[in-house]
Amino acid sequence: MKVFVTGATGFIGGRLTHRLREVGHEVTALVRAPERAGDLSALGVTLACGDITEPDTLRAAMRGAEAVFHVAAWYKIGARDHSMAWRINVEGTRNVLQVMRELGIPRGVYTSTLAVFSDTGGQLVDEAYRYRGKRWLSVYDATKAAAHYDVALPMMESGLPLVIVQPGLNYGPGDTSATRATLIQYLKGELPLIPLRTAFCWGHVDDTVAGHLLALERGRTGESYIIAGPAHTLVEALELAQRVTGRPLPRLRPGPGLMRALASVMSVVERVAPVPETMAAETLRVIAGATYLGTSAKARRELGFSPRLLADGLPETLRHEMRLLGMTPPGESEPSRTDTSP
Repeated sequence: MKVFVTGATGFIGGRLTHRLREVGHEVTALVRAPERAGDLSALGVTLACGDITEPDTLRAAMRGAEAVFHVAAWYKIGARDHSMAWRINVEGTRNVLQVMRELGIPRGVYTSTLAVFSDTGGQLVDEAYRYRGKRWLSVYDATKAAAHYDVALPMMESGLPLVIVQPGLNYGPGDTSATRATLIQYLKGELPLIPLRTAFCWGHVDDTVAGHLLALERGRTGESYIIAGPAHTLVEALELAQRVTGRPLPRLRPGPGLMRALASVMSVVERVAPVPETMAAETLRVIAGATYLGTSAKARRELGFSPRLLADGLPETLRHEMRLLGMTPPGESEPSRTDTSP
């Protein structure tokens, strides 16, 4: 099958592109800078120079495709510059799906997110849930919700042969997100605190990729599928990390009220001075006891989706990061050193 992919240089999109090639599909990847596309060419991927915010660059690249995976997104929490968020997440999605419709491409999968539900208040919600709050916790949440509800769903309702998938928090070797930054801080002993009650659905990247492929093969057109892993608080995940690595955890465990108060203070501070993204008001709101939780029961039932347990996936990731940091994971012997002394 001839498959067109956006976001092929990202974490999920990159793994997806590799998997598509492994199973024999012809892949065209939209890339803004082919020279920075890593090993995609060596995999036999056709690189098409373009940008989802510029629809005229999409048509030639997408022509002839039998399926589309739209994975590309702006994903930053705590960033000062939000100028591209709406252009990429909302208008970019509109551009890709409109060209898909214009060219009559018979199948597409759009990567949404559990973040379109915002803080679920501890509930494990399904695809029918709709956030009714007045304020989104982050610009990412707001823009992905707009793309999901104002762009993708209406186009599906008008006949676009699209399936939506909604991953949760993704982790795994090769991650570049804030999740990895948190794990690195923990491993280096630099993590200052662990907020209480903050919870996510933890999905290994390979399971998320499997969910995308299942959605293409078995998903019902016009349907959304949560392809998230099991729910765990951040405290639970890091306690598991401690059992795996033996590294100590920070003792400070602030509750949601204190974190929200700190977010309010930082919202004032960042108006007059730059602050690290990890201490930005937006970042603090997202981890102030917020729960981004959804059930993958529908995907399990209809697609055969089967995500691994966090206890099966996180140790691999932690050991990978420890090696990159020059640490020796427990149970592994230190690399031998050649004696170069005279």
